[in-house]
Amino acid sequence: MKKLKRSARLVELTQYLLNRPHTLIPLTTFADRYGAAKSSISEDLAIIKEVFEDEGMGDLQTFAGATGGVRFIPKMNKKQALLFAQDLCAQLEQRDRILPGGYLYMSDLLGEPSLMNEAGKIFATAFAEKEIDCVMTVETKGIPLAYATGAQLNLPVVLVRRDHQVTEGSAVSINYVSGSNKSIHTMSLSRRALKEKSKVLIVDDFMKAGGTIQGMVDLLDEFNAEVAGVGVLVESGAVETEERLLHDYVSLAKLTAVDFKSKQILVSPGNYFES
Repeated sequence: MKKLKRSARLVELTQYLLNRPHTLIPLTTFADRYGAAKSSISEDLAIIKEVFEDEGMGDLQTFAGATGGVRFIPKMNKKQALLFAQDLCAQLEQRDRILPGGYLYMSDLLGEPSLMNEAGKIFATAFAEKEIDCVMTVETKGIPLAYATGAQLNLPVVLVRRDHQVTEGSAVSINYVSGSNKSIHTMSLSRRALKEKSKVLIVDDFMKAGGTIQGMVDLLDEFNAEVAGVGVLVESGAVETEERLLHDYVSLAKLTAVDFKSKQILVSPGNYFES
C-alpha cells in the first residue's frame, strides 16, 4: 500500500478497525501496511481511541508485549441506545401495523440494514463481557438481526431450521411447544452447524411467551452447548409472568398494549433500559 499522509492514514486506519471488531491486530500490521513507524501508529491510535470514546462508538483496547496490539470493541452508550429504542417504539406504534393475534407487522423494520446494525450494536454492548462462540436464531425473520449482531461481535451465525433441509446433512430435530398457543412445532439444526460445548448468544425479532427461544435452548442441550445470553428486539408485555417460559433475556422494546377497535398500539423501551 502506498504511503499516505497522516490525515488519510487516520481515515483508512479507522475504517480498518471498524471492519474488524473484536480482532486483535498487532501494531506491526499497521506499520507494514502504511510504511510508518510504530510510534507514529501509536499516536494515530491514541487519537482514534479518544474519538471512539468521546462519540460513544466503542473502546479501543491496547495490549502490550510481543503478542500485543489493539482491538476495537463496538459499543453504544445507554443514552444513544435509548434514543434508538424510542425511535423504534414510535415506528412500531404506527396504526397500520396491527395484525390478527396481537402481532405487529415488522418485516419492513427487520429489512432496514441501518436499523438492524444499530440493534446489533446494542446487543454487542449488552453481551460484550460474555464469552460467546456464535450467534443463533431461528429462520426467517430473526436472520437480519442475527447477522447484524454477529457482525458487531465478529462471530459466525447459526440458523435453526423449522423444517430439515436435505442440503444440511444429518441434523438434530426436536419438538417444542409454543408458549403462546400451546401448539407443537419442530425445529432442526445440522450437526455440522454447531460444535459441541459452544457458547451461544440467541437473538430473535419477537418474543411472546418464549416458546421458540426455549426450543432453541433445548436444542442446544443436544449439542452440550451453553446459552451465553438471549436478546430479543421486541417482547410482548401481554403475557403473564407465570406464563412466560423465559425470564433471563434482554429486550429493546416491549409491546404493552394493542387496541383493535381504536387501532392504538403502545410500545415502550425494553428491559435493557430498566437497569
